[in-house]
Amino acid sequence: MLQIENTFFALGESCNRNCLIICDRGAMDASAFISREKWEHLMASNGWNSVELRDNRYNQILHLVSAANGAEDFYTTEDHSCRSEGVELARELDYKAAAAWVGHPYFDVVDNSTDFENKIFRLIADVCQKLGIDTGDRLNTKARKRKFLVKGPLPSDIIFPPYQDFDVVHNYLQSNTPDLQARLRKRGQKGHWSYIHTIRKPKLQGQVIEVKTQLTHRDYINMLAQKDDSHFTIYKRRRCFLDNNQYFQLDIYREPCHPRCEGLIFLETYSALENGLLEKCLPKFLTLVEEVTGNPAYSMFNLSLREEWTTTTKFCRAFQENESNHIKIGGEKSEQKKNDV
Repeated sequence: MLQIENTFFALGESCNRNCLIICDRGAMDASAFISREKWEHLMASNGWNSVELRDNRYNQILHLVSAANGAEDFYTTEDHSCRSEGVELARELDYKAAAAWVGHPYFDVVDNSTDFENKIFRLIADVCQKLGIDTGDRLNTKARKRKFLVKGPLPSDIIFPPYQDFDVVHNYLQSNTPDLQARLRKRGQKGHWSYIHTIRKPKLQGQVIEVKTQLTHRDYINMLAQKDDSHFTIYKRRRCFLDNNQYFQLDIYREPCHPRCEGLIFLETYSALENGLLEKCLPKFLTLVEEVTGNPAYSMFNLSLREEWTTTTKFCRAFQENESNHIKIGGEKSEQKKNDV
């Protein structure tokens, strides 16, 4: 393991750009799973010492507390080939793994006091803070996804702040589990693509669970054979930009698509700001119709259905949110919401 790490460290040092190397487990973790005598013998025989292995080798240590300690309802060994421990043993091993790093000058523990999404936000925020990167409020533990319907046509490209455009293709996959959504995403720029498999599960203890896995091109093609023919393929152009220190994604639906998707444009952001403050940060060069966060009429799953909503049994409301917390935007409302749902 040390040799593999050394190889990547050397690559990082030779890189002319800023480079962040993340190690999934580190040298000291081994000490948590063998006896003290064996560990000390291993250190002595290799000329190692704790200061070099623990304190000097890594700039920062972040320990994500196991779900077995504080989020037991989410701990599982299913679909995890490397995990076989029960909750009690997992909790014990997790404590030992954390204890192995005690003494490192930059050691942070990310516990289960929040839901999983905010746990990850806290993790990333800790790294950014150590690196001196200002993330604004995007990684605040109260941040949530907000979605707005945008009226077209869009302004000229020169009106936008600096942006990056991507081609995005979504395909829903067959699922035998009620309310479980599985989909593939292909996202690319200038002929270079990334592939993601997402499973979206119904709410458990108030949380919507999303499991995202990066795929190779071959895996993507193989999984595409499981495409659900009751859904259209969704094609989008995604524009990413910063405005008012807020990060936004603008999704523009493209043909071929169901008539209900023609001309649809959505603006999305993550923020912890109160409605009044967030409204002031929204791009003034876009015409927003209404906030549609959690509105099933604007979920991609429902928009992609081939059948009409009035006749289909697949229309999903499992992820619906309370609209009382939405920003109230003046002007026209969408006819789709009134007529189709």
